[in-house]
Amino acid sequence: MTHPADDETRLVPADQSDEPGNSDLDSDRIDTILDAVEAGDAGAVAEALEPLHPADISDLLEQISGPQRHALLTLYPAGIDGEVLSELDENLREEIIEALPREALAEAMRELDTDDVVDIIEDLEDDDQAFILGALESDDRAAVESSLAWPEYSAGRLMQSETVSAPQDWTVGETIDHLRTIDWLPDQFYHVILVDERHRPTGHATLGRVLASKRDVALKDITEDSFRTFEASESETEVALVFNKYHLISTPVVDDAGRLVGVITIDDAMIVLDEEHEEDMLRMAGVNEESSLSDRIVDTARGRFLWLFINLITAIFASAVIAQFEDAINAMVALAVLMPIVASMGGNAGTQSMTVAVRALATRELTGQNTRRVIWRELIVGLINGSAFGLIMAGVAGVWFGVPMLALVIALAMVATLTAAALSGIVLPVILDKIKVDPALASGPFVTTVTDVVGFFAFLGLASAILL
Repeated sequence: MTHPADDETRLVPADQSDEPGNSDLDSDRIDTILDAVEAGDAGAVAEALEPLHPADISDLLEQISGPQRHALLTLYPAGIDGEVLSELDENLREEIIEALPREALAEAMRELDTDDVVDIIEDLEDDDQAFILGALESDDRAAVESSLAWPEYSAGRLMQSETVSAPQDWTVGETIDHLRTIDWLPDQFYHVILVDERHRPTGHATLGRVLASKRDVALKDITEDSFRTFEASESETEVALVFNKYHLISTPVVDDAGRLVGVITIDDAMIVLDEEHEEDMLRMAGVNEESSLSDRIVDTARGRFLWLFINLITAIFASAVIAQFEDAINAMVALAVLMPIVASMGGNAGTQSMTVAVRALATRELTGQNTRRVIWRELIVGLINGSAFGLIMAGVAGVWFGVPMLALVIALAMVATLTAAALSGIVLPVILDKIKVDPALASGPFVTTVTDVVGFFAFLGLASAILL
């Protein structure tokens, strides 16, 4: 760390920078790398990988085939550093770790912060965990083992143990002098954490305010109002939601006695939110949340079978409703023509409402206080859309088949179906959440069943009563 007066600040034009990461992973570069791999040219592989950002290298490893990955790792294992391993999809990471030479793996892990090491090794086999822990420096190993002692998906697993702290009665000058004497600091940190004599956090000051303040200013006079702490046992999902709600940058983590044990930064919190969103999307589609494009065919098929089977059962149930009106369908073929339109519109309306509900539950926007208002809102929306599309389909059916009463039937059925779809799409996820069943996982089949049954029963029932 240097004084501003000691070194002249120089701006380097973007096109003159020789920092890695200025090249993108495009199709031409991928072809160049694969040609070099096929030719066994380690030098050409290294030259092509050198400018790439770790995230691009991880993308490359996920896009190419298994034999190509193995050949690339054999030719240039040094290109797979800790940042690349951190960026890799979890399902592929273990394969890469097994394929890397032990020396290259050890060097890659030593480059990472403790939170990234924990994220990588927590799902590995015991032998791989033991090797990686043995490769770390003693202080880093102790920090990683301490983090692994906390429950999975907790703040203690998410935090990094490297913190920058100072006694709460220090001045800015004392703090800066202290930081300059430290042999090692985190590569990136945003706050200086103030601690009392028991090492309990009492506030934090942004690095920018520390550097901008005069030396005799007390640290406690420049602390942020947004300061808060998390207990290491808290859920990482709750932590991420608080980060997002209050626009936090970094926050201290404390143990049961309130002592500082680590810090969580915004990048890790946002990764948790992204993973939660991805899991919700996959679950709503009936796909295992750990599924990825690198999975084996058998694993992918097995992961999707259960919910496809459940959908089959619900479809049979809906078909049983249709079978009750077999005579009506035989008497008027137009019913069979229009019936899929009612079911399709109901399914889409239910999915829209359900998606909003599941997302709101996940982000804690839908609570006990506003549930009734939201349900009423969705009911009104269903009635409005049902009426609008009922009128549209009444016009279409009237022109298409020339039967005025059929137009009335489909109009009424449309209103009933879209209203029921909107209502079930919001009510069922709320009920599932109340009984501690993941609404993202279980809502889809139930909402689909309700919309199909109501749609078919309303349309065919009204047709039997009015037309036949």
